[in-house]
Amino acid sequence: MHSFDKLLPRLVLAPAFVLGLAFIYGFMVWNGVLSLTASRMLPNYEFVGLEQYARLFEMDRWWVALKNLGIFGVLYVGVSMALGVFLAILLDQKVRGEGFIRTIYLYPMALSFVVTGTAWKWILNPSDGLQKLVQDLGWQSFTFDWLVQSELAIYCIVIAGVWQSAGFAMALFLAGLRGIDDSIIKAAQIDGASLPRIYWRIVLPALRPVFFSTLMVLAHLSIKAFDLVMALTAGGPGYATDVPATFMYAMSFSRGQIGLGAASATIMLATVAAIVVPYLYSELRKKP
Repeated sequence: MHSFDKLLPRLVLAPAFVLGLAFIYGFMVWNGVLSLTASRMLPNYEFVGLEQYARLFEMDRWWVALKNLGIFGVLYVGVSMALGVFLAILLDQKVRGEGFIRTIYLYPMALSFVVTGTAWKWILNPSDGLQKLVQDLGWQSFTFDWLVQSELAIYCIVIAGVWQSAGFAMALFLAGLRGIDDSIIKAAQIDGASLPRIYWRIVLPALRPVFFSTLMVLAHLSIKAFDLVMALTAGGPGYATDVPATFMYAMSFSRGQIGLGAASATIMLATVAAIVVPYLYSELRKKP
């Protein structure tokens, strides 16, 4: 009976484990195989080596997608973290109505990126959104038409992404702040240190693990960005706001270039792994 009690949890978890192994890691391997073949509309297993990767890096559209990922990733992660730290420090001052304010900051994270993209698409639409509202109020010269400008549309995606994720970063930093011993701050105040100096010299360095964790999560989200881009710009105007995820979708399902799409997906997987694996290693390794 005792041995059955030990075996039961494994039996219960086994189906989910096997399915996860097959449908997650199995498809990763299959995708990698397809990236080395001449697959087009349907998979075919004519091995072509690294030809798809060579084609990929010869395409202007792929380089645009990489450039957009760089812009979006740096600004999305950087601004979200900066706002998160700022909001967390404000809330750490024990302000009145903190619970209500914290809920407002966190609410966007409860929405899907599709909802966020759709809402910001209306807000930033020059014909119906912010620009029209301000002009109707009497400021006729006001323009905010980034959404329809090829060079600026990517920054609209940054705005929407930061709006959704800054509250999440704030929650992580606030939890970190609340975990710092108050006696350290009080001792620094007794020594005559100003509050800004205390935060800069003592508090923020103590939040280094939180900074690292937040960076990992947000960077992971930025690389996989798909639904936000599709809902807000669908990669347009033209393909000016393409990112690797939307490029992969377009190649695989719209243009019938499965091998090329698989190659781009493999590059994305490698990029995510380069971020996540060192983080997992640092978190899971045994401390001496």
